[in-house]
Parts: sequence; C-alpha cells; structure tokens
Amino acid sequence: MSSILKINFRKRKRRLSVLGLTLDGSRLNGVVLRRVNGSLQMQQNCSITLTLNPLTAAPELVGREIRNQLDSAGVRERQCVFGVPQKWILTTHTELPPLPAGDAANLLQMEAERGFSTDVTSLRLGNSRCALAGDKKYVLFAGISSMHVTALERVLVAAKLKPVSFALGLAALQPPAAENSNGALALAIGESTVSLQITCGGGIAALRALEGAIENPSGQPVLQPNLVARETRITLGQLPVELRDQVKRIRIFGPRAIAQQIADEMELRFEPAGLHVELVANYKPDEFSAQLPLDAPVSEAFSLAARLLMEQPPAFDFLPPKPTLIEQFAAKYTSGRLRTVGAIAAGIMVLVGALFFIQQIQLWRLRSQWTAMSAKVGQLQTVQDQIRQYRPWFDDSFRDLAILRQLTLAFPEDGIVTAKTISIQNDDTVTCSGNAHDNAALLATLAKLRAADGVSDLKVDLIHGKSPMQFTFDFQYGNGGANEN
Repeated sequence: MSSILKINFRKRKRRLSVLGLTLDGSRLNGVVLRRVNGSLQMQQNCSITLTLNPLTAAPELVGREIRNQLDSAGVRERQCVFGVPQKWILTTHTELPPLPAGDAANLLQMEAERGFSTDVTSLRLGNSRCALAGDKKYVLFAGISSMHVTALERVLVAAKLKPVSFALGLAALQPPAAENSNGALALAIGESTVSLQITCGGGIAALRALEGAIENPSGQPVLQPNLVARETRITLGQLPVELRDQVKRIRIFGPRAIAQQIADEMELRFEPAGLHVELVANYKPDEFSAQLPLDAPVSEAFSLAARLLMEQPPAFDFLPPKPTLIEQFAAKYTSGRLRTVGAIAAGIMVLVGALFFIQQIQLWRLRSQWTAMSAKVGQLQTVQDQIRQYRPWFDDSFRDLAILRQLTLAFPEDGIVTAKTISIQNDDTVTCSGNAHDNAALLATLAKLRAADGVSDLKVDLIHGKSPMQFTFDFQYGNGGANEN
C-alpha cells in the first residue's frame, strides 16, 4: 500500500463546525456542518451564482459579493474548506523504484521539474503513490498555480472567511484511502465539465477535467456522453497495465438525469470489459465514521466538510502553510545586518531572561528561609508586644537633662550671667529667670541659646534693674540632642 503526500495538513485542535465550499464554473456551492457527539448535523446548504471571476476580478469585490450571498443564506461560519476546480489542476506522472526516502524525494523533484511544462516553483505541488510490483510506485503529481491559490485566498479573506484547506472535491467524494476506492473510476458532473479520477493501488492514479463534456447552448445543460466515454477509455489506456487491470467499477456522482445518461453510455461501452457502473445517490452509513443527517446531499462540499470535521486528511491540500511567529522572526533575521541585529537582540533577551531567572531563584530561596523562620518570628513578635505593653511608664530619653545641658552650654563660664530658677512644663516649654551683670552679656547668652540644637521660639519676658539686672525668658525645646552626654 503506497502513501500519499500531504502538503499542508497540520494537526490542529478538533473543529466543531466548518463551511464546505466548491467552485463549479460560476456556481459556488456551500454546506455548513457541525459535529455533535459523533454525528454530523447540517446547518445550512446553499448555492450561489457569482457574477465576478475570482481569478480576474478584484478580490475585494468578489469577496463582498460572496459575503453578501452568504449573509442572505444565513451562513455565519467563518472557517471553510475549499474545493478547488479540477480544471485548475495540472498533472504528470512517473515511476519510482525502491529508494531510501532522501533519494526518492530528490528523484521526485527532478521528475516533477521534467514532467511539467511550467516552472514547478510557480506551482503548489503534491503527489499520490500507487503500488506496483517489485515495491515500485506509480506516482501522480498534481499541481496548481500559486497565483490561483493566492487570488483565491485573498477572495476568501475579503469575504471574511478563514480557509483551513484547499482540496479536491472529487477526491473527497472518492478518497483513495477508502476500501471501496481500490479499482474505482469516479466521474463527477459539474456545470460545464465532468471530473474524472481513478484510484487504485492505494492512491490516485489519474485526474482529469473533461472540458466540453457538458454544453449549454440554450441555458439547459446538454451532455456529450460519447466524449465522456472516449476520454475515459483514453485515460484508462494511459495507465500501466498493472493498474488498469485493477479498475473494476465506474462510480458516477451528479444530478440524476444527466448522471443516468452517462451511466447508460458507460454500461454500453465498458460493462463488456468487466467494469460495473453505478450511480451514487446516497452516502454509505459508515462513509465518514459518523452518523449522517437523513437529507445529506451527496456533494463535494458536504464530503469536504465532513472529512475535515472527522479528521480524515485530504489526498492533496494546496493551502500554503502559515508560518509560526518563530518562523516569521527567523525568516526576517536570516541574512546580512538584520541577522546580526537579530542575533544581538536574541542575546540580550537571553541575558535578561537569565537575570530574571537568577532573581527568581533568589526569591524562592528567601521565601524558603522565611517559611522556616516565620513561626519563631511570630513568637518573638508576641513577646515584644507584651514587653511594650508592660514596660515602665517613664520616658527614657532624659529630656530634662538635655534641656539643662543646652542652658549650661549657653551661659558663660565666668558667671556674669547666672540662672536662679528653671521651670519645665509639658516637657517642651522652658522658663528661666536669673541675673546678668550687663545687657551685652545677656544678649550674647540669648543669641547662643537661640542657635542651640532643639531650641525655638525664644522670647524675653522681663528685664529690669541695671547692675545686676534681672531677666526672665522662655523657649520651646524640640528633639535635638536628646541622649547626648
């Protein structure tokens, strides 16, 4: 069993609802599905006719037209899986011998460059592998123009939609991994084309869009069954015999009336060769490993949405990968001066982070130490509170002695100014009376006292007599020099 390369199917958080969209000519078909407890519920089903071409018209205008139509249909879902038209797909093929993975990737890259007529760097590429004898693989390359993908993505963003996958609708109707897909040729009838897909050997062996298979000369679709049968025979003939012999069934998807015309032609042409033809009108009960609504339409849009919700990866996903913030940062600073600046900035960030980490370690250590001693600290705090509560009532700052010291320092040592009485009231108001030999000595004493630390608001209350002269003054004492000796 071969494996299928998925371009951009990242593992994401499981989605609960999604909008499936397919573009078929000018018609945009949509189905909104919701996953509830292992079952799928259809919320809306709509079909929109576009007047603008998404590839050539301004993305803003096309997006606005789509948004207006979806709003009219009551569609509010933003996440969507989009089925790109099969006629946009370019294909080529090659055979892959048994090789190590690295060598196989290099060989496939060279074969893709040789097989496509356009530059492969301008394509979004994927491949599907079908098993051949001798461990060889038949590899089908499928590519879509990157310009088409970019234009489509801009249109959907302008329509306020968030694309999560660009896949093939027919590959969702007939997935190569399904058991009933081995040896199946699927035909899907569109507005003007019939899409063809062959699955065998565990992969997709052929993809084609049969242009001109449906004509609309008078507004009514007219099928060209001979063209469909002829192109189907040509496609089968291009496969290796080993794969062609595996194809045993032709499955037809589409409107009943037109599908029956193709079925009749196919039965006439291919049943004699052993190919069974069947019209697919309903999904199998276990089609998506979930319970389906009774009115589930067999459509590409429904299948795309259902397989995405049930986490069944598409065979091809052409949506460009979205780089993460780290990848964007790396891409921005990968060359020249910007790389140097980025490296310096990264180094600074690492250094700052290391400093914060060291600080955090210190905080953890201090918290651990505090946790160990907090109980003892609490006990000591309780004892200290009790000591404060029951300590002596008197003041231990020796305030009166500090006041007497300032007075002693202010009075002269020769005794020409002497104090007779000193009164201290309310611990801060000081009244002093005494004798002085002359006025000059008294003024010098008062000046010295005014400049003393803690003395303020000094006032002379009484001076009388001459020699000796009596005086009385008072002042306020603050907190300077409380415990000095």
